[in-house]
Formats: sequence, structure tokens, C-alpha cells
Amino acid sequence: MLLHGYLSCKESFYYQIKSLSAFCRVTAPDFPCFGKSEGTDCAWSVGDYAGWLEKFIEKSGLEKPCILAHSFGARVAFKLLSIRKTLADKLVITGGAGLVKPRSLQYIRRVNAYRRVKKLFPKFAEKHFGSKEYKSLSPVMKESYKKIVNEDLKSCAAEIVNPTLLIYGRNDTVTPPDEEGAVFNKLIAGSRLEIMDGGHFCFSEYPDIFNKKLTEFLK
Repeated sequence: MLLHGYLSCKESFYYQIKSLSAFCRVTAPDFPCFGKSEGTDCAWSVGDYAGWLEKFIEKSGLEKPCILAHSFGARVAFKLLSIRKTLADKLVITGGAGLVKPRSLQYIRRVNAYRRVKKLFPKFAEKHFGSKEYKSLSPVMKESYKKIVNEDLKSCAAEIVNPTLLIYGRNDTVTPPDEEGAVFNKLIAGSRLEIMDGGHFCFSEYPDIFNKKLTEFLK
């Protein structure tokens, strides 16, 4: 089972779907609000997505699937497998996210400025504050985004008992391997961290190298 990242879709795993299909069944859903899936009428949290994934696995008739999760998909996998420990078999995380890092003074000042401006000029605040990714979201998705990025999943990662391989791109600036990768490696007992060429999408930048590591681990 392949779990894509935020603002992405199942097609991001094109090379993995093609490779894995040669020797196993591959299931790659689009999370609600992404890809070709329908949206939601309220702001979902990581827990809501985990609940949806649990139902999807059961309705799809999957018995202990191996999971490959990228970025946001890793957040959902951590949340679900910390509760349903035997629901899946092996776990592969690439560019996994889920840590809330200490906020810099500059960040705190900017957030406070945004809140002050929003009270007086809400449209101006929405246009001039926030990341490009955040600005592209609908109102409901903006609320969901805030729920997702503000939940620290260290405690969930520490509950993972699945055999786990962590693969991070050496030049990943979204989830740096020496920060996110190293932390999850320490939290997940028995996990292995491998760093390869590429950035946050190393699995599509260098698919042959990535797929070799993936296949060896799964087999």
C-alpha cells in the first residue's frame, strides 16, 4: 500500500507502482481532498485521515499490507500503526514528516503580526502571510493543514513495532534527514535509516536506486 504526501496524489509513486506490480499486489489510494478523491466538509486532522485509512484497508480486503508512505502519508501511518499495531506488516517511510520543531523568534513574531492584521484586514492577511502551499488551500483545507502540521507525532512513532526502513534524500530541505530522519530512527525500535541522493521526492528522482532498497527490504 502506497500513501502519498500532502498536495500530492498516488501518481507520485509512478515508478514504484510499475516496479512493485511485477511481483505483488499494489494498492495506491488518493487521500480525501487530494488527487481524484472527493473533498471533506470539515477540517480533518491526522487522526481523521488515519481512521479513514483503517476503514479503507478493511474494505479493500487487505491483510497486513506492507506500507510505503511519503511525507504526510508517514504522519497518517504513524498515527494508525501506533494504535492498530498489527494492521500492517513492514513499513517504509520516505521523507517522513511528523515533528513539531521549536519555533524561532522570527516565526513567532510573524505569527503574532498575522493575527493582529487578520483582525483588521482579513483579506490582506490571507494574501500576504503564510507559505505558497498554505495560500493555495481552500478555507476548510487551511484549517485542516493547521491541525496536521501542529500535531507532534513523536509519541506515535515510538509506538511503532513494524519492521521499518527509513529512506531520506540527502538534499531534502522539507524533512531533512539529519533532523526528521535521525529522530524517527531513534524513536522506532529496530528501524534502519538510509540516506540517498535526491531531495524530498528522492523516490521519483532516483527511482532505480530507491526501488532497489525498497525491494530488498520487502523481500
